[in-house]
Amino acid sequence: MCISTGEAAFSGTIVYCGRQHHRVHGLVHVLGYQNTAVNLADGPNAMLLHLPTRQLTPRHFLSAGRAGDVLHRMVAAVEHAAAATDGIAWMSAEPQPVQVFDHDVYTVLLADDPTAVPAALWQVPPHRRPNLDPDLLHFYADHFPDHTIAVCCFDNADAQRAKPMLVWYAPLDPDRLTVPALDSHTGKAPDLDATVPVDHWVLFSTDQAPSDWGAPVAYPEDMRHRLRAFLPTAVVGRHYGRGQTMPNGDFTISHRDLLTGDPDRIERLQPPRR
Repeated sequence: MCISTGEAAFSGTIVYCGRQHHRVHGLVHVLGYQNTAVNLADGPNAMLLHLPTRQLTPRHFLSAGRAGDVLHRMVAAVEHAAAATDGIAWMSAEPQPVQVFDHDVYTVLLADDPTAVPAALWQVPPHRRPNLDPDLLHFYADHFPDHTIAVCCFDNADAQRAKPMLVWYAPLDPDRLTVPALDSHTGKAPDLDATVPVDHWVLFSTDQAPSDWGAPVAYPEDMRHRLRAFLPTAVVGRHYGRGQTMPNGDFTISHRDLLTGDPDRIERLQPPRR
């Protein structure tokens, strides 16, 4: 459930998207992403995430701090009710071309135009600097023209101690929650006709749900207030795995369907064909 710039193995992925009204930033979506990565490439590697927003800067990345298990706490809240299913439906200032910064164990490149990323790779430390296939970057430029692409560069030592990646943003569609789940671990563009194995939790939340909605999440008492302000009170979701395969794609749910609290309404979504 990830696209990498070189050969890699990813397992135990947890991906989360929440919709909420922040007291400062207004209506935002919050993405959470975590997995166990093993770099099988000869050199450094990176995972790529396409985020449905036109405005993303380093300040949108939240530090997990001492709460490195925050996504696992969400999983624990819904694990007893989660079940695999076979029936998934389809469905400012002048910006820099590429923003480069360090976040947790990653050096992150943010780009509205993925084809601009190679020119900025010199800013990535050599031990994390991946080789990028131009066809992969053109795939993102063609299929996700309105998205921001995050290239999260790591080496094997980094990957073993990564905390969850937490990002808030103003979404392209506030009433459609989507998490990146396209799959390709070879460094090549993903095959949209492929059926891929799945091994991940998919979680969603909304702060407009009734009080008895979803599974309540327990957080540590010493969690920083700034982080807690972006996190949900309750979540719904399910696990996809146990030898299951699915058509390649992302996961999505409408806000109206999310309010029902029914994880069967989560859909598999492909990018538009070009």
